[in-house]
Order: sequence, then C-alpha cells, then structure tokens
Amino acid sequence: MSDAPVIDHIIRSRRKTVALVVTPEGQLEVRAPQRLSRAQIEDIVAKKANWILKTLERSRKASIAISKRELVEGARIWYLGASHPLHVSEHGTARVQFSTGFYLSESVLPKAADVLTVWYKNQARHLLSERTEYYTRQFGLKYRSIRITSARTRWGSCSRLNALSFTWRLVMAPLEIIDYIVIHELAHIVQKNHSRAFWEQVEKMLPDYRSRRTWLKANGRLLDLSIEANESCLKVAD
Repeated sequence: MSDAPVIDHIIRSRRKTVALVVTPEGQLEVRAPQRLSRAQIEDIVAKKANWILKTLERSRKASIAISKRELVEGARIWYLGASHPLHVSEHGTARVQFSTGFYLSESVLPKAADVLTVWYKNQARHLLSERTEYYTRQFGLKYRSIRITSARTRWGSCSRLNALSFTWRLVMAPLEIIDYIVIHELAHIVQKNHSRAFWEQVEKMLPDYRSRRTWLKANGRLLDLSIEANESCLKVAD
C-alpha cells in the first residue's frame, strides 16, 4: 500500500462533514469540523488516498496542457456555451470585436488575455445584472449589489448583507448554467448555508438544477482563457 497523500492545509470550522479538496495548484486541503483530531483527519485521508492521488495526477496533466495553451490565430475561446475561433488581423483597434468569432489586432496580441478579460468583464456585468434582475422579480427577492470578480475557484457568492459576486468566467458558460449560478446565489438570500433547506430552496426555484450542476462540474475547467483547473472536492461523512 502506498503512503497517504501529504496534507498541505487543514481548515477547521463549524461544518459537520469533512471535505477533501485538491486545489488548482495541486495541493491537498482538508476542511474539517473543529472537533476532529489530526489523527482522525489523517485516517480519512488515508482511506481516500486513491481518489486523492488520481485527482492530483489529473491536476498535474491539466497544468501541462495549460502551459501549452496560446492565444494565437485559430485558438478556440468559449462564450455563452460555444467555442469560437480567435482571428488576428494586421489592422484594427485595441478593442475586441465579436461576431462569428473573436477578432483582435495583431498589435495587442502580446496582451491578448488582458484585453479579452476586459471584454468578458463588460459582458458579464451586463448579462449577470440582467439575469439577476429577471429572477429577483420572478421570486420576489432583493439583493444589495452585484460585483464582477476574477475568481478562479468560485463561480459566485452572496454575503450576509445580500451583496452578490460573480466571476466573469461565467459568461463562457451556456445561459442555462449562468442562470443556475444566479439562482444558487439568490437562494442564499433565503438560506445562508448549504443545508438541506438551501438545496430545497434551489430546487423550488430551478427544478432541474441537478443536471446543470453536473454540467458545470464536468466542464467548469474549460471556462477560462488559460483553461486553468477548478478545485476538485470530495465530501466525506464523518
């Protein structure tokens, strides 16, 4: 039997279950209840060693693929659930043009990721505000504000005061996935945790949320200009 994986971080809280998280950086993070001892945590990690090692290897391979990714003529970039080609021209402005694909001037190619990120953030600000307004009217909810972030491992959040945050990467996903995240965060206005009552609230608002959640788990790592991997998480009943 091989040695158990090395634990890089242990985060204790009032949670009731243990979550084993492999981060995009290839580290093992354990989120555990406060009452659980180090020995108990190490025992859980040892029992789940196969999953952890396989996930770490998948993260390593993804990192190799990332290093080979370049934003050049013909590169495929996601927007609203479809993969579009990047076209580079000798002339044009520093701004991104989009129709059947992305059009970018050769002069800004060295900073293509930054220029595209600005474009995505603008699209995200408009679309996520629009979808949030639509669903708050539909369900009679109120939120405080919307902020667009560059988060890599979190699609959205809802603060204690109902301030909403969404990563710009969401606009790479299909609209039905964007709506799932919007509804997920709006459900936190009613339920501030991830209890059974919370998921019942999500299902009430979006009956088919499970299939959308499954799509996001399977394809989330593609929704980035660098295709950086999202963290992988295994929840363990303690």
